[in-house]
Amino acid sequence: MTLRDMNVGETCKVKHLHGEGAVKRRIMDMGITKGVEIYIRKLAPLGDPIEVTVRGYELSIRKADADMVEVEALAEAVE
Repeated sequence: MTLRDMNVGETCKVKHLHGEGAVKRRIMDMGITKGVEIYIRKLAPLGDPIEVTVRGYELSIRKADADMVEVEALAEAVE
C-alpha cells in the first residue's frame, strides 16, 4: 500500500521509500523517513496534491511522490 492509497483522516506509518536520487532526497527532506507516522489531512479536488501532517508539520505531497512512499495503516484507537 502506498501513501496515495490512504484516505482522508487516516494515519499510517512509513515502511519503505522507493525511488532514486533527487526524488528520494526530496521526500526525505520533507521529513518522511522509515518509521514516521503520517496523518492524511486533505486531498485536493482532483487528488493532487495530498496534504499531510508529518512530525507536526503540514505538507503538500504530489501524487507521484506519494506513490513512492510505501506505508502500513495504523489500527484505529479503541475508546
